[in-house]
Amino acid sequence: MAAENNNRTASDVNSIEEGVSFSHITAVATGWMSDFMFLSLCRRFKESKRDEFNETLSAFQTIQKLSPKRNEKAKICDFLARVMHGKLLDVQFEDDASVMALMSAARLWSDLKNTVADESLFKNVAILLIVQSVAVCLEKGERSSASSALRWFENNLELPQGLRVKLSKIVAQAETYHPFLMSFSFSRLLETVQSYLDAYLEKNPSDYLLKAASKMVQSSHKTEGLEDEGPRDSSLSKKASDVTEDRKKGNTTCHRPKRKLLSTINTDVWKPDTCKKRHFSLRRISSNASELSQMTENSPDTKKAQKTRKPPQKWTSQLDKYLKDGVKRHGQGKWSRILMDYDFEGRTGTMLKDRWRVLTRAHEVG
Repeated sequence: MAAENNNRTASDVNSIEEGVSFSHITAVATGWMSDFMFLSLCRRFKESKRDEFNETLSAFQTIQKLSPKRNEKAKICDFLARVMHGKLLDVQFEDDASVMALMSAARLWSDLKNTVADESLFKNVAILLIVQSVAVCLEKGERSSASSALRWFENNLELPQGLRVKLSKIVAQAETYHPFLMSFSFSRLLETVQSYLDAYLEKNPSDYLLKAASKMVQSSHKTEGLEDEGPRDSSLSKKASDVTEDRKKGNTTCHRPKRKLLSTINTDVWKPDTCKKRHFSLRRISSNASELSQMTENSPDTKKAQKTRKPPQKWTSQLDKYLKDGVKRHGQGKWSRILMDYDFEGRTGTMLKDRWRVLTRAHEVG
């Protein structure tokens, strides 16, 4: 029987080869495998699992060697690898040792512009890569590397003038936890890149092999469930026959296991971390005039920023002018872009929004 099945399989393969070139079949199968590994790589990136990401990247690169030419998905994977290792200054992707991971990622990102449907998203990622290239160096105490990164961006890629001036001032003062750097954080970079991946995968589905494998797994589970029911039914029939035999022999004693009645219900049900609610702590600060209620979220980045952030000075007429000019140039709500054009002495986008509300209520804006 096995020999007959083998002969049938061999004949099926031969009939397929007669109708279609096997090289074309190989190309299609390779494309499916490549898409599956690309999808897996995007998932590892989202989960921030660096070791699993590296293993999947290695497998993807091996499959790519079977393809005659590199496609845009290969470039995206190279870009993701650099972002994933962006916090590590000792990881090198280019021959020039001075080019760090995020700097190399910025160069690749400019080549991926045609894969980004949203132009504002493309600009946001570009700015985040520049800011974080500097911020990571400052976090590691590498002030000279931060200055070198700025010069590299100025010479090799497009660096907005306002952003260059602001970052140069931050590097000169070595303000590691400057509000501007905290606003354009590494976590925000990861979230923005993930938004790009979601949009790309929606436009370029890569889940054919994933769906086929999922159906196969679901089918195998159903088959295993049917097989398990067979021994269970036979054991139940055996128990029933044993009870009947005992009754015939006059043995009316029925031995049943004791049932334990629970007086209380166990409510300590384990829940995964994703189901837990975020915790907030409520503090009350006494003041000469009244008591203020302040709610603070338990975030390490926020605590670091609070320790090092200087209290903002009073709003001056010059700062108000900067704010009005920025809104006139970029529009209301574009606080991040306005921050890059002017020096607001350590203020954040939220502070700009609050000040604009004050000016609007006072009818000081046209």
